[in-house]
Amino acid sequence: MTFTQRNIRPMCNEQVSLTLMLLISFSFFSSLSNAQISEQDSASQRPNVLIIYADDLGYGDVHCYNQESKILTPNIDRLANEGMRFTDAHSAATVCTPSRYSLLTGRYAFRLPNHGRVFDGIGGPNLITEDRLSMGQMFSDLGYETGCVGKWHIGMTFFDKQGNPINKGGPEPVTRIDYERPIAGSPIDRGFDYFFGTAACPTTDWLYAFVEGDRVPTPPTQLLDKTKLPKHPYSVDNRRGWKADDFDLEAVDLIFLDKSKAFLDKHYQSSPEKPFFLYHAMQAVHLPSFPADEFKGSSDSGPHGDFIVELDFIVGSLMETLKQHDAEKNTIVIFTSDNGPEVLTTVRMRQDHQHDGAAPWRGMKRDLWEGGHRVPMIVKWPGKVPANSTTDALVCQTDLMATLAKITNAQLPKNCAEDSIDFSKLLLGETRFGNREFIVHQGFAGDRKLAIRSKKWKYLNCGDSGGNNYQKQPLLRSYHDDSQPTADAQLYNLEVDPAETNNLYLQEPNVANRMRAKLEEIKSLTVKPLPQK
Repeated sequence: MTFTQRNIRPMCNEQVSLTLMLLISFSFFSSLSNAQISEQDSASQRPNVLIIYADDLGYGDVHCYNQESKILTPNIDRLANEGMRFTDAHSAATVCTPSRYSLLTGRYAFRLPNHGRVFDGIGGPNLITEDRLSMGQMFSDLGYETGCVGKWHIGMTFFDKQGNPINKGGPEPVTRIDYERPIAGSPIDRGFDYFFGTAACPTTDWLYAFVEGDRVPTPPTQLLDKTKLPKHPYSVDNRRGWKADDFDLEAVDLIFLDKSKAFLDKHYQSSPEKPFFLYHAMQAVHLPSFPADEFKGSSDSGPHGDFIVELDFIVGSLMETLKQHDAEKNTIVIFTSDNGPEVLTTVRMRQDHQHDGAAPWRGMKRDLWEGGHRVPMIVKWPGKVPANSTTDALVCQTDLMATLAKITNAQLPKNCAEDSIDFSKLLLGETRFGNREFIVHQGFAGDRKLAIRSKKWKYLNCGDSGGNNYQKQPLLRSYHDDSQPTADAQLYNLEVDPAETNNLYLQEPNVANRMRAKLEEIKSLTVKPLPQK
């Protein structure tokens, strides 16, 4: 059929405008829809991330790091066989609160106004301020479902009946909590969709009650009755705080395990198209060593050895849960510890069971010597991270934020993760070398006692351990070394003296001065430094 001129009617201005508007609207919403689909596709292609954070687990507590250990850790060893084992990895501090803050922010805790002091009880507020990007928030912004299970210990704010914030440690403040009011500064206020855990140390603090989201579902009703707890050399260090009826000090880690498994199960039931980030922070193997009933006697190395066996079981159970959901291949699993082993467990395990949780290093939890902060770290990502590989590259737990941001294409603002150095190329087998030239270690005294490491050289800005008092603590007197010359600082060449026994501070003044100057420079940084290499 042929159309003649009279068949074509000219469109009026209003019709032209309407048509153009419809075309533009269609184009806009089509682009928006495509962008949303693209964004969803991008999110679904990103890897899941599971961080398993042990408590007070030493370098020598894991069998694949200490072949002389009689305590077997087959599940952690399997993780190492299937991933990358780090032999020069460090927590950012030698105690829990600052290490946890640094892990989840990529920032040294000594930069905080309170320098990252350790909270007890219901101490707070949250050290991760609202204007600081946390790892949880970073993943949430990428479309991840985010969960935090276990020991928080970075601070949160409980309120009294008048609505006043408490933010104090000790037993008395717990009695003033108004449990009808939501808690401020819980992990769900810092990027986590889900939280189940404790405010501070689960089995050694003033509040023995679980926090879920921003509430305490079962408030405490009575003081802890310690007569009902196990009695042995490793059962010390739990204060007589206020306890909820459903809080079983011997089952805490298995309860945390059940909650993490339930988080994963629910995730794959409700939103399997989304990636997940799960931060599982254990109580094990912090004192008191209270292994669950099914693990008592499992190690032939006493209650603390049994506790290590339980920790290893938990790692294996989480791996099995990933397998059940066919999620193992696309999940980055990171296993590490918040600092070195506790004094009592280290000394007593050496005496009682010939097990050295700090081996082969000098020092323990709180100390600036290697045993206080050089920790096991294993990363597994099938098909991406070379299996059965080992690296001696220098890394810090602060580096995980920049590394995971690079892998997931997260954009980090300039004012965050100041002390985080991306080591993704090392992780993916693209290089054998790390990017970190310097690392700072924080002792038990905030920014007053620090150490700095660069390659073979390590400088301590104090003349003592930076933590434990080896002259006054009865358990440590036999380890006190008075053969070294008295000096205000320490300098060690770890290449020839990994046990840190020969202080070269007076013999190498130029090296010491250079390291001290670099430490002061790093301390003064207020903005994100340039990559070190």
